[in-house]
Amino acid sequence: MKPGTHPAYRHVVFRDKTADFSFLTRSTLTSDRTVEWEDGNTYPVVDVEISSASHPFYTGTARVLDTAGRVERFERRYGHREGR
Repeated sequence: MKPGTHPAYRHVVFRDKTADFSFLTRSTLTSDRTVEWEDGNTYPVVDVEISSASHPFYTGTARVLDTAGRVERFERRYGHREGR
């Protein structure tokens, strides 16, 4: 990489406060706040609103939409056209 043109790529802790879940990864994001990680080192911390620990798809609480009912409701509301 060409020096001086790319942002610093360093270890950062991402923290999901709603699920009380944190993980350490590398990123170019910066933060003024820091946290001491399990290995004893201090890293910048970025708070996120949702992560794999709180997202419905990953936790298994995702709702399945009734697509057949939605089509029937649309046809009742706007009518079913023949020939199309």
